[in-house]
Amino acid sequence: MDISHIRKLIKLIQSSDVTEIEVTEGSETIRISRQGQVAAVAAPVVTQYAAAPAPTAATADAPAEAESVNEAHLVKSPMVGTFYAAPNPDSDDFVSVGQKVKKGDTLCIIEAMKMMNTIEAEYAGTVEAILTDNASPVEYGQDMFVITPSA
Repeated sequence: MDISHIRKLIKLIQSSDVTEIEVTEGSETIRISRQGQVAAVAAPVVTQYAAAPAPTAATADAPAEAESVNEAHLVKSPMVGTFYAAPNPDSDDFVSVGQKVKKGDTLCIIEAMKMMNTIEAEYAGTVEAILTDNASPVEYGQDMFVITPSA
């Protein structure tokens, strides 16, 4: 990532209400965070992923639930932002548990940097679970929905 690109990102942070941004290009990741009135740059950032925790007694007692999630498909957040289940507070949610969806149906909206990003179903199926609350923050890769594909 070249310095001119980094300077543009710093100016973007300084001229907006955004307090932090993280950008990944290939194997390089840069995080720019504003502390007070000054933008600071921290680079490179190495992301480490932890292994899944070992099963506990609570999960060992619920094999039927684990099997149903294994058969279903998890829809993960493609970005960091705020999850919205409906287009506005007065509208019904885009999807509900038990609803059948078609490829391209809107599942939710994720607001990131004041941009509304529509998240669509990648395949037809049935919504088995909604794992995120309305107007709550989501992280990149966070599970949002469980959708069982149609046969």
